[in-house]
Amino acid sequence: MRMSDEEYFRSCVAKERHLAQLLGHEVEEYSDSAGTLWVNTEPVPQWTRDWHACGALLTQYGIPLSFHKEEGERRPSTVKAGPVIVHFEDHPNRERAVMYAIVKAVIHLLEHDKSYKDLHHPLHLPGMHHHH
Repeated sequence: MRMSDEEYFRSCVAKERHLAQLLGHEVEEYSDSAGTLWVNTEPVPQWTRDWHACGALLTQYGIPLSFHKEEGERRPSTVKAGPVIVHFEDHPNRERAVMYAIVKAVIHLLEHDKSYKDLHHPLHLPGMHHHH
C-alpha cells in the first residue's frame, strides 16, 4: 500500500534521524528546512534519498543486496538488503526502494549486532563528497 507523498517523505526523514541517532549523534530538525536533519551545523546525509550517501553505507557496513523475481515476472518485484525485504511497489521508484532497504538494514545491524554497539560512527564516511 503506497503512502501519500508527505507520509513517505516523513518516513524517510524518520529513518535518517533514527540512523543518525544510532550512529551516536544528537539530531535536530528546524522548521525552516523541512527534511534536512542537522548534527550541530552539519547536515545529516540523506541516506534514503541520496545514492552517494547510501552507497557509502552499503560498503561501510557490507550490506548484502539481492533482487527477487516472482514466477513469470520480467523484473524483480522485491529487494532484500541484509534481513530487510522491500517491495518496489511501495516506493516512488526502484532506486528509492533500494536505498530505503539499505538504511533499514543498517539500522537493524546497529540495533542487533553487539560489535557495533558503543562505537562512535562518523556521520560522513570517507570518500563522501560534501555537496554544498
